[in-house]
Amino acid sequence: MAIPTKGNLIAIKKSLALAKVGYELLDKKRNILIREMMALIDRAAEIQGTIDTAFADAYTALQKANISLGFCDELSKTVPIDNSVKMDSRSIMGVEIPILSIDKPDEHELHYGLSHTNARFDEAVALFMRAKYLTVELAEIENSVYRLAVAIKQTQKRANALKNIMIPKFEGDVKFITDALDEKDREEFSRLKVIKKQKTSK
Repeated sequence: MAIPTKGNLIAIKKSLALAKVGYELLDKKRNILIREMMALIDRAAEIQGTIDTAFADAYTALQKANISLGFCDELSKTVPIDNSVKMDSRSIMGVEIPILSIDKPDEHELHYGLSHTNARFDEAVALFMRAKYLTVELAEIENSVYRLAVAIKQTQKRANALKNIMIPKFEGDVKFITDALDEKDREEFSRLKVIKKQKTSK
């Protein structure tokens, strides 16, 4: 407990005011992060459903291509390694959120010959490409949700520490020092009254 002086009382009142402002800011930050996370979760659920359909359509198209062309094992070796996924970031209330981008090839640029393929194979390729882009988007969103969830937990922990520990402690210190100073003032007043009375009686 702090020594009951006016200087300490002023310092602790300032600390209390700062703690209250800090709590309000952390609470606002937490609410903003929660809103962002909930919006991303809704988007992730939407994309997940689309991805499931996209992969189902792609594998169905691949089966049809296999039936019409025979197994496309050799053709699959013509698919180039894709190194075009790039990552940047943006900040939401100090939380770094990833931004993924992927280069989309020219629609007219093919990595396989037309003489050994058909329209069913083209359709399968196009559908798998769509599934790939959706997967990159979902990866970005899921990573963002994870980072926001971690930040929300940390922010909530700090806000709780201010609300349940620091603010009550400062309020207790203010009351203790105020009561002690009031008691000291009363004792001083009583002492002065006694002295005055003694002087008057002489």
